[in-house]
Amino acid sequence: MEILSVLAAALASYVVGSIWYMTLAKPWMKAAKIETDESGRPANPSNPLPYVTAFICAVVVSGMMRHVFSLSGIDTISAGLIAGLGVGLFLATPWIVTNYSFASRSRTLMLIDGGYATLGCATMGAVLTLF
Repeated sequence: MEILSVLAAALASYVVGSIWYMTLAKPWMKAAKIETDESGRPANPSNPLPYVTAFICAVVVSGMMRHVFSLSGIDTISAGLIAGLGVGLFLATPWIVTNYSFASRSRTLMLIDGGYATLGCATMGAVLTLF
């Protein structure tokens, strides 16, 4: 049952990320300096590797969050949501900001990617407590 909850949480976070980045596609592509074609779409949209990598990483994060939640006794949706929010806001986002700061990336990119890390982890946390 644990693997099912990990996969469900990873999938939920992945779907939330899809909506997040579709909504913020133009400012994200500008901030990330993604090359686009004449229609404004990414120049290489058919490469599946980033999507596969993103899902595998979501499974890894979800698996570790499930482990920590189990050890911590986090077993309600509200506790999972708050704990996931904390993981995203106070663990994942600061690492993103640190890396982007040294790479001289834009504040917009930090906010968009850090926002997804926070929202994605909150989603994972809530879904992990459903099982």
